[in-house]
Amino acid sequence: MERLLKISRIIDACTERIGRLTSFLVLVMVILGLWNVVGRYLGRISGNNLTSNAYIEAQWYIFDLVFFLGAAYTLKHNEHVRVDIFYSNWQRRRKALADLIGTVFFLIPFCVMVIFFSWDTIVASWQIREASSDPGGLPRYPIKATIIVGFVLLIFQGISQAIKNLAILKGYPVSEEENHDAGV
Repeated sequence: MERLLKISRIIDACTERIGRLTSFLVLVMVILGLWNVVGRYLGRISGNNLTSNAYIEAQWYIFDLVFFLGAAYTLKHNEHVRVDIFYSNWQRRRKALADLIGTVFFLIPFCVMVIFFSWDTIVASWQIREASSDPGGLPRYPIKATIIVGFVLLIFQGISQAIKNLAILKGYPVSEEENHDAGV
C-alpha cells in the first residue's frame, strides 16, 4: 500500500503544479476578454479595428485550457460540484467507499469513453491542420488535443483518488491533506 500511496503523491504533485500554472491563465483570459470589449468600443469610436477574431478565439482557447487542464486539480482539491444530501453526514470510511466506487465505475470509464470517441475526430483535425472558418481565426487542431490531455490528467487524478480512498478503507494512515484530497 505504501508503494501505491507514493504513486498517488507523485500524481498529486504533478496535478498541483499543472493546476497552479493553469490558474494563471485565468488572469490572461480576463485581460484578453477586457481587451476584446474595450477594443471593440474604442475601435468604433476611432474607426480602427482594435480587436480581431484571433483575439476572440484566443480567449475561448484559454478558457478551454483552464477547463481541461484544471479539471484534475479541481478533483484533487474536492472542489467539484457534488449533491451531497446524504454524503455530508456519512462517516469517513463510507465516504471513501462511495468515492472509490464512483471513481472506478463512473469517472475513469467516462474519461476513457471521451478519449475513445473523440480520438478519430482529433486525429482528423491534426491531419488536415484544421483552422477556424472565421477570417483571421486560429488553428483548431492544437486546442482539440487538450481534450485528450485533460481527460488523461483526470484519469491519473482519479487513480490517485482511488488509491487514497482504498488506503482509508484498509485503515492505512493518510495525512490530513491526503484525507481532504481524497474527498473525506
